[in-house]
Amino acid sequence: HGHTYPMFTPLKDAVNPQLKTPDHYVVYGWQRSYFTHKLMAALTFYGADWSFAAKTQANEAEIRFRSGTHQIPVLHTPENWMIADTTPLLQLLDLRFPGREMFPEGDMGMVVHMLEEYFDEWLARTTVHWRWNYPENHKLLSMDAAQGNREGAARLIEWGAKVCRATGVSSETQQRAAEEEYHRIMAAAEQQLQSTAFLLGDRPTAVDCIVLAGLRAHFLYDPAPRRELIDRYPLVVDWVNTKADQWSGDGALAPLPDCTPFVHVILSEMANTYRHFALANKSALASGDKAFVIPMYGEEVSYLSRPYIEKSRRMLAERYRHLCADGCQHSFDTLSDSYGLAELFTV
Repeated sequence: HGHTYPMFTPLKDAVNPQLKTPDHYVVYGWQRSYFTHKLMAALTFYGADWSFAAKTQANEAEIRFRSGTHQIPVLHTPENWMIADTTPLLQLLDLRFPGREMFPEGDMGMVVHMLEEYFDEWLARTTVHWRWNYPENHKLLSMDAAQGNREGAARLIEWGAKVCRATGVSSETQQRAAEEEYHRIMAAAEQQLQSTAFLLGDRPTAVDCIVLAGLRAHFLYDPAPRRELIDRYPLVVDWVNTKADQWSGDGALAPLPDCTPFVHVILSEMANTYRHFALANKSALASGDKAFVIPMYGEEVSYLSRPYIEKSRRMLAERYRHLCADGCQHSFDTLSDSYGLAELFTV
């Protein structure tokens, strides 16, 4: 359409040529990135042939050009595609690794999607808070992210403060509430790992991928949360460092309607927080509002309206529509209704 686009040569330094195979995947991202680690955890569970490569100043133009986004991670596939957005990526990869799916079929697939939504779109604010509201964290991580450039690091710290405001974790009340919420989740995970190998049973799902991602990229790396967690949740730490990656490919999920106690803890958290946030975000976008204010943890909190959260909620609703296409009553309905979450699945 009249635009002249630059010509790019193929990325040459992504992986050691000795590791390159016809089925090889490369994850481009940052080792301290929440969603980069989510994708890496999934590829490990799939048993895929994959490697990590940092997104740098040298390759970012080509990655952005080919993937259509500045976001990370980007997956470089054996077909030479470059694709972003971890939830659809996991659904694509599920088709390529039968028997090792991160999103199971049917009712349990809806449970996994619903919990993953909470960790992707709500709990991410806790990673933002702990990283950018604590100077000891953001001084370390900003230099890493800016590849040693001090001016770039200073800009990242300013950006981090803006993200904290946009995601509602600027006040001391919300910061404390975010940390307490995460401790409740970790306590539930510690309890769950006493009886099952993973959080929804004896095999991993996308929920395990994103919980592992937060711990590996943020909470067990950044100094402030690490101090809070490292001695308090020993089973979780052992799971992150050793046991999770030892999955052999077998095992089953705890069936509905009971699921695991961990599932019920997260559903309760969703009912108290994410449900109100997601529906208010939906209404604000429909009204063309750039921000909205809702009660959260005892005070009125302002959040930036975010189109992707609504897009993701609609993906969840679409999956639910397909689940209900047979006209049958499903166990998932009983579970979601008991927590008042059914409204999340309407378009």
